Amino acid sequence: MSTTRNFQIAEEKKVSRKDILFSLARVPGTTTVFCGSSDGTVYHADLAEEKPEPVALEGEIRHRPGGYVTGLALADGNRRLVSGAYDAQLIWWDTETKKPVHRVENAHGKWIRKVVASPDGRMIASVADDMVCRLWDAGTGKLVAELQGHRIETPQHYPSMLFTCAFSPDGARLATADKTGHIIIWDVASRKEIAVADASCMYTWDPKQRRHSIGGVRSLAFSPDGRTLVAGGIGQIGNIDHLGANARLRFFDWEKAVTLAEVEATESKGLVERLAFHPGGDWLLGCGGDNGGFAILIDPQSHKVIYEGKATFHIHDFSLTDSPDRFIAAGHNGLVVKKIAVV
Repeated sequence: MSTTRNFQIAEEKKVSRKDILFSLARVPGTTTVFCGSSDGTVYHADLAEEKPEPVALEGEIRHRPGGYVTGLALADGNRRLVSGAYDAQLIWWDTETKKPVHRVENAHGKWIRKVVASPDGRMIASVADDMVCRLWDAGTGKLVAELQGHRIETPQHYPSMLFTCAFSPDGARLATADKTGHIIIWDVASRKEIAVADASCMYTWDPKQRRHSIGGVRSLAFSPDGRTLVAGGIGQIGNIDHLGANARLRFFDWEKAVTLAEVEATESKGLVERLAFHPGGDWLLGCGGDNGGFAILIDPQSHKVIYEGKATFHIHDFSLTDSPDRFIAAGHNGLVVKKIAVV
């Protein structure tokens, strides 16, 4: 891809809300999205409507009020939506009736941070602060396997957190990453650890003021060919009470255990909460934020930043549409539809 092209990301539609939306899932081929809220509710909306109004999914089974819904994944031929939250529950929803059909009440021992589906939609992976990744049958909700390899404590002997995970495009590999920047790549079929990567540059420990740490790997993405793994987070933070450092990414050739590049934004501060490659590998999109939000584009070949811009709000999750020049983002106080254009 030529890095001489100039990119612009423009907002096309906004849905304002009073809550925080932590997770997002879009039904392929449609303008319907599901989003997980800070109020413990899963909502659905049709963004093709002139003034979309998210509607709550309801039923006898639901997440606890106020329990952040931090993970959503469509699976089983898009017939099921799986939600995970800080209440440690996983709930399976019927996407047609919008009703709950299955629940795993204690899916993890602590807060669930991320829920993703395998590319074929047959398997669900969930990660949580119990430092375990669990694999589930997407159709039945039965536990398939547990992947344990992340340390319970940070090097300073405080509880760690397992923030994120991502499947490779062929579904054969799964990467998991934690607060200290430790990344494990697993073989999905054998359930074995096959490689590790280090992004400890995204972890900050303050030994003086409050004996507190911040940061960690918050997002992962495999390249379309599966050879490159990218981790997103934040640089070293001076004041740990704020996300006052530049957004940071690290590229790995995970099979060779080689760090290919480290990219630090110059204008965008905060956590890289979500990463996604253009299907053809033209660019890598990263979104996140601190008090505000940002969107950045990276050239996957040169590892150069080719666009940086402010977002409407701190973005926690996004989904590319069927046309990859548009994406839907969820975050503080709303949903937005954005267009990526060459100018």
